[in-house]
Amino acid sequence: MLPETPCNGKHAFCAIPGAGSAKAADAVMGFGDWAPDGLNLQASHRATLSTDSTRLTIMPHIFCVANQKGGVGKTTTSVNLSAALHQAGQRTLLVDLDPQGNATMGSGIDKHKLDRSIYHLLVGLAGLGEARVKSPSGGYDILPANRDLAGAEIELVNLERREKRLREALVTTMADYDFVLIDCPPSLSLLTLNGLCAAHGVIIPMQCEYYAMEGLADLVNSIKKVHAHLNRDLKIIGLLRVMFDPRVTLQQQVSSQLESHFGDKVFRAVVPRNVRLAEAPSHGMPGVRYDPASRGAQAYLAFAAELIERSGTF
Repeated sequence: MLPETPCNGKHAFCAIPGAGSAKAADAVMGFGDWAPDGLNLQASHRATLSTDSTRLTIMPHIFCVANQKGGVGKTTTSVNLSAALHQAGQRTLLVDLDPQGNATMGSGIDKHKLDRSIYHLLVGLAGLGEARVKSPSGGYDILPANRDLAGAEIELVNLERREKRLREALVTTMADYDFVLIDCPPSLSLLTLNGLCAAHGVIIPMQCEYYAMEGLADLVNSIKKVHAHLNRDLKIIGLLRVMFDPRVTLQQQVSSQLESHFGDKVFRAVVPRNVRLAEAPSHGMPGVRYDPASRGAQAYLAFAAELIERSGTF
């Protein structure tokens, strides 16, 4: 949660005036009606003139996959959605912003053998073209991460425009991709803030449980503050229900409440709890490639199709 105590100038969100002042409940209740002023992604960011003012460059959809609660399927969603989008013919870049490097390993890349990673990109030691690699199992491009990224939090504090380092790096390859997905760490850190400042929207994977609803309140509040003070193009794309077990009555009830309150902000696709999705990372493969016929893989393929179908409205 955002800090209530005075900031020492080194916290990731110290650049956001009034952070932590809004009530969590108010943030959630206002979520369904929140449509930030001036947000027209197609008009403002999906199309932009190139430097010679004669060619129109279509920019990619840049989405953060974020939730400050750990273990809710952010990395599983990022990896499988990237693979599913690539399989659907979309040029896709996955950005691993988590020092644990799970998205990197799940994409079939050994994080211990990286010459360049997103760490080098953020601190200015490498360009995006030098740091990105292709996932051998998923087919998409990825900006990999490893434990070096943990040190970036400290080094970024003293750099100019520290919260927009990723955004400025992505600008150089906008024409190369249709979708850019950013796998954020499970905390509201400077790395997460870089992801939110670079993105046009946020996809929130969540379990249909009480504690997940409570965490959603804090996340929505944080997104609103980033939108207000750092990134006017940021908005919430939608909620993705993951690890869903229809046999549990509580999960059915929470799912219905989400649909009732948030309407079309809840994606139609629902990802079930599925052992094949859990097994896939140990083989260095996205679940949609490891077992395409599994219920989990089919759910992510359906989610990718829904995202492509709705992309014109974001």
